[in-house]
Amino acid sequence: MAHTANDAIDVFDREKHLFSIPNLTGVAGALVSDESQLIFSSNRAENTVGIFAPGPDPEVTKVAVGIRPNGLAYDHGRKLLLAANVGDPAIPRSYTLTMVDVGARAVRASIEVPGRTRWAVFDPDAGVFYVNISDPAVIVVVDARKPAEIARTVAIPAAGPHGLDIDRATGRLFCACDAGVLVTLDARSGRILDEKPLGGVPDVVFFNRQRQHLYVAIGNPGIIDVFSTSDMKKIATIETEPGAHTTALSPAGERLYVFLPRTHRAAVYET
Repeated sequence: MAHTANDAIDVFDREKHLFSIPNLTGVAGALVSDESQLIFSSNRAENTVGIFAPGPDPEVTKVAVGIRPNGLAYDHGRKLLLAANVGDPAIPRSYTLTMVDVGARAVRASIEVPGRTRWAVFDPDAGVFYVNISDPAVIVVVDARKPAEIARTVAIPAAGPHGLDIDRATGRLFCACDAGVLVTLDARSGRILDEKPLGGVPDVVFFNRQRQHLYVAIGNPGIIDVFSTSDMKKIATIETEPGAHTTALSPAGERLYVFLPRTHRAAVYET
C-alpha cells in the first residue's frame, strides 16, 4: 500500500505488517504485476515512477516522468507502464500521460490529455489503457499498440471521474465520480449502463472478481460503499475513519486493507 505521509510503500501479509520500502517521495500509487514479478510506484513529489522486485530492501530504479504522477496501469505483454500525471494548473500543457518502456527503464512517449488525470486501468483483452480525467469529465483510451496518441475519448455523465476499475468478464468499467455517483459503462462502446449514488466524494475503487463485489473508498465521512456487481445494488456501508481513502485488495480477494490516518493504523477487513 502507498503510504504517502511516510514516503514509503508498506507491505502486509494477512494481518501482519512485514516491512516498508522507503525513499519514494510523495508516493501516491502502488501497482503489482504478478506476471512480471515487479512493483511500480508513482512518486508524486519527485516526478518519478519506481520499478523494483518484491521483497525487503529492493533495488529501486526510478524513471523521470511528467509532473506529479498518480495513477498507474501496466501492459505485461508489451512491458509498457502508463503513469497518469496530475500536472500543475500553473504550468501549461502539464496534464500528461507518460508511457514507460519497463524493459529499457526509459520513457517511450508522452501524451497530452485535456485535464487533470485520476486513476487508470489496463484491459489486456482489448489491449488498451483507460484513464479518468477529472475535468472535462471523460475517460481517455490509449491503444497499447499506438502508445503515443489518444485512441478515443468517452464522455462520463457525472463530474470528476476519480476511481476506476474493470470487470474483464463482462467488459464493464466502474467509474466513481466526485459528484457522488458510481457510473458503470461498457468498456468497448462507452455506453452508460448504470448510475448509482454514493455516500460522499470517492477516491479509489477495487473490483473483487472472486466475490463479485465493488468497494468504493470515501474519505468523508469515512466509509466504504460495497456494491454487488451482478445487479449494481449497494449491499453494505462499512465505517472506516474520516480521511480514510487509501485501500488495497489482497490478490485472492479475501481481505481489504484501509489506512486510518487519524489513528495511524491499518484496518483489515475480511470480504
